[in-house]
Amino acid sequence: MTLPIKASHFSLFLTFLSRNFSSSKARTLPIIKGNNYISSTQYKTRALKQAQNVLTEYLHATRGLPFIFAEQISANSLFAISELIRKIHFSAFTFSDAFKRFLRYHPINEFEFFLESIGIHRDDVHLFLPKKKFFFSEDSTVLDASLALIQFGFPWNKLGLLYREEVSIFSMSGNVLTDRLNGFKERFGFDNLCVVGVCLAFPYLLSVEGKSGGCIEAVFEDLETVFRGFEMGSCVEGNVDAWYELCCKVRVLYDLGFEKGKVGELLCDRKQIFLECPKEVLVRKVDYFAKFGVGKDDVLLFLLENREILNLDFETRVISVLGLLKHFGIGTKELQSVSEKYPHVLGRNKMENFPYVMKALDLHEWCFDKIRSSNGQILAMYSIDCPDEDMNKEFSDGLKKIESSKCPTHAMNKLDFLKQIGFGENALTLKVLNILAGSRSELQSRFDFLLSKGFEHANLCLMIRTKPKILNQGHEKLEPKLNFWCQEIGSSIQELERVPGFLCFDLENRTKRRYRFYVWLRKTGVYTKKCAISSMIYPGEKQFIKRLLEIHPAAPKWYLECF
Repeated sequence: MTLPIKASHFSLFLTFLSRNFSSSKARTLPIIKGNNYISSTQYKTRALKQAQNVLTEYLHATRGLPFIFAEQISANSLFAISELIRKIHFSAFTFSDAFKRFLRYHPINEFEFFLESIGIHRDDVHLFLPKKKFFFSEDSTVLDASLALIQFGFPWNKLGLLYREEVSIFSMSGNVLTDRLNGFKERFGFDNLCVVGVCLAFPYLLSVEGKSGGCIEAVFEDLETVFRGFEMGSCVEGNVDAWYELCCKVRVLYDLGFEKGKVGELLCDRKQIFLECPKEVLVRKVDYFAKFGVGKDDVLLFLLENREILNLDFETRVISVLGLLKHFGIGTKELQSVSEKYPHVLGRNKMENFPYVMKALDLHEWCFDKIRSSNGQILAMYSIDCPDEDMNKEFSDGLKKIESSKCPTHAMNKLDFLKQIGFGENALTLKVLNILAGSRSELQSRFDFLLSKGFEHANLCLMIRTKPKILNQGHEKLEPKLNFWCQEIGSSIQELERVPGFLCFDLENRTKRRYRFYVWLRKTGVYTKKCAISSMIYPGEKQFIKRLLEIHPAAPKWYLECF
């Protein structure tokens, strides 16, 4: 049974423990046979408190850690301690004695407890555990660096922010770290807590790799401009979290592609937006519009000039593809052309998938230009005309069958994937859905892989509509086929978009054999005409042999002897 204490309630939980189980009033748990302390509600908090005290004593007295480390690790590694408690079995000992006995014969991985205590999520701890190291005595620089950081003012449970991004910080000596931190104070006139907030948001400034003076100067120059422009001296004074949050807003702009040293004024000119809009909302909106194929820095400038767009709901709104195209000003003839070439995109979809719908129609750049020229109003003013607009009955009936099936979740996840890449609610989408094999994440990974190889989004969707089995193959099968097409056949990805079936056939037992046999026939002069790759690999085996017979009476015999 897992200990029902969430990390978000950690500080409140410790406060409760300290008030109700102080050392002066500590009570020893009774002797209970088996392992029932963690499952008995009345003993849970007492067991955890006593385990923390025992662990502190073990780390300090037995393992020789300074008390400040032993105390912090014990107080902030709730889940690791709970796992230990579950392993303890006893019959003739009090809980404390049993826990001490367990630690005596089962030394713990001290790095595991340390990483959780500094703020690394329990599920991610294993990703950061040093290899072939179990005790701090094997790598004392970690504690040396940690001591320098907390003495300067870093909160213990936020050191994980540094460890996640720049683990090299914890291989630096305490003296080097202290000198660097004090250097920031002297050069830029910031106090300790201000420097702490900056370094938590920009860990690379502290790392060995972050010694570039120009980079550091630019970041602090932006921060100084923002600090003065936002007039937040009274708000952030003595508050590490407030400094950290402010610095994170600056980092958002860096992550979006803005040059260091040039974002301070931009932030100050639009400080109200940055103060009112949560960082997560801003990042989500930027990511949304960047899907139209626009640079994130351009998108951010557009959003800052049209702040009302930040309040638009894209998650729950539904669109009619044809209705939205009409709303954007596409005429009747163009709509007819779209319907004939891209029938798989038509129907309804979610507004959150709208950028990819436009990519599937190859209209994404045009669409964003319309949005930008209207200052976003063209999106804000759109709504479905009536409840039944663009509803597809065949799709609705198929959806009911999926929902009433034995395993609807898997099918619905695949459907969500198709809608996310631009397929609409129509009969064609259901046909593709029935052929696709794999989880949503697997299908998305294969789709992204093909995009990374140079396929255009709209053309790839057309290929999937024609040959859905393309996505039923993993990278390990697709990559050799693409290499053979580009390297041995010598054709481009754009040419492959017109022959989607090539990716569906067996490479070794079909494609290579037939293609190389045709090449041999041409080299020997038996066959002089040029032949399309599709005519080589698309026919079945009997039809292929028949075509060889038309080329030369002995060609089938030669082919069968070779393969």
